[in-house]
Amino acid sequence: MTGITENNNLFPTNGICIQVKEEDLDWLVYHRIPECESITADALAAGTGLGISEVEASLARLERSCIVERSRSSVRLLSFGEALIRNQMKYEEDLPFTVENGVIIEKKIPSCQEKK
Repeated sequence: MTGITENNNLFPTNGICIQVKEEDLDWLVYHRIPECESITADALAAGTGLGISEVEASLARLERSCIVERSRSSVRLLSFGEALIRNQMKYEEDLPFTVENGVIIEKKIPSCQEKK
C-alpha cells in the first residue's frame, strides 16, 4: 500500500481507506516522533504508513505551529519551554529578545536620534 493521496487525505487502515482531516494526520505524525531524540521523515513515513509527501506536509504544519524543529533530514519535538518561547517570538513583536542560530540575544532597539 502506498499511503495517502495528497488531495483527499485517505488513510489506509485495516485494508480500507478512510478520509481524515489534516489535523488527524498531524496528530498521528506528532505522536510517532520520539520524546528525546530526532527522527527522519522516511522513518516517520514507514512508522505511520503515510507517504513521504504527506509526512513532509504534516511536519511543515507542525513546524509552523512551533511544536517541532526540523534540521536537514530530521525532526525533533520541542520542549514546552522551547515551544512557548517560539510562539511568543512569533506573535509578540515587542519582545526584547530574539533567537539567532539557537542563541537568545537582546534585540537592538534604535535610539531616539536613530529613528529620525
